Amino acid sequence: MVINTSANLIHTLQTAIGPVILISGLGLFLLTMTNRLGRAIDRARILSSELKNNKKSDSIKIHAQLHILWKRAKIIRLAITFISLSGLLASLMIITIFFTALLTVEGQILIISLFTLCIFFLIVSFILFLYDIYKSLSALNLELDLSNQ
Repeated sequence: MVINTSANLIHTLQTAIGPVILISGLGLFLLTMTNRLGRAIDRARILSSELKNNKKSDSIKIHAQLHILWKRAKIIRLAITFISLSGLLASLMIITIFFTALLTVEGQILIISLFTLCIFFLIVSFILFLYDIYKSLSALNLELDLSNQ
């Protein structure tokens, strides 16, 4: 498709709107993940300072919670990496859509590949997000079990 008429330009812009909306959603998900990472880091800092001030009996529980928080932070960091890569691929897809239209070259395979990888990375990020939720509940379970003893 050559961008030589208004109709072709409008069609190209309409085609590029999908990835733009995807980037908007990815940004919100990225915001959620960075907030979760920040909370895990803040909680780990609090527990670390408690570890220095508490008695030996509490240190076992605190070490276990810190271990869970460390695992969660690594999981969240990986999820953030995948969601960021997904956004990068969506951005590349927009550029590819415009360049294929401008240069009148066939870019369907490249666009489909970028889209497929983008969605795959999004799925991986969602799976890691769900895993983090389950890990956070295991930390709560540890807290509740030890407080009942």
